[in-house]
Amino acid sequence: MLTNATVADLLRPCEKSRAGLYDLVLIFAGVVFIGLSAQLSIGFPVPFTGQTFAVLMIGALYGSRLGSMCLVSYVLAGAAGVPLFSNFGSGVLFLSGPTGGYLIGFIAAAYVVGLLAERGWDRRVWTTVLAMIFGNLVLYTFGLLWLFCLIGFSTKVLVVGLYPFIVGDLLKIALAAILLPSGWKLLGYFGLTGKKG
Repeated sequence: MLTNATVADLLRPCEKSRAGLYDLVLIFAGVVFIGLSAQLSIGFPVPFTGQTFAVLMIGALYGSRLGSMCLVSYVLAGAAGVPLFSNFGSGVLFLSGPTGGYLIGFIAAAYVVGLLAERGWDRRVWTTVLAMIFGNLVLYTFGLLWLFCLIGFSTKVLVVGLYPFIVGDLLKIALAAILLPSGWKLLGYFGLTGKKG
């Protein structure tokens, strides 16, 4: 199946050496963006961060390959001690703790959303909504399965690992559904969408 260009593809230089540097810069910028977003906390019944929004946006903007590479870099850097996780957390213990499944799920979620973006799902409101829903489903699958391993099969897992975040996730999905198609319209206005990745 032929794929559409992602936003990152549209701006990628044609020269191989410059394209490699471009990818490295995007990965670094993506890691910083996710790390900063993880520190943004808004209080509802439970505080939620901008981290998952950043993860899914990176997937949509970068595509499956570059998006998942960015998330692998984010998780490895955070595990190695760079304070990128929520509340400036870091360390390998985050991977074995309650958030470990979600952190690994970030990689898979970025890949899935990136794959859908490569098929043009990020260009229309309703397909963007669906792409973000699928990304969240992947993310929660990893996160909740890991919590089940830690806590045991119990509804408590859903109470602590899913229900409190639904409202925040719906708001993030709505924001993505506004930003991504609008961004594509803006790129079209400047004549950038004709370039193939």
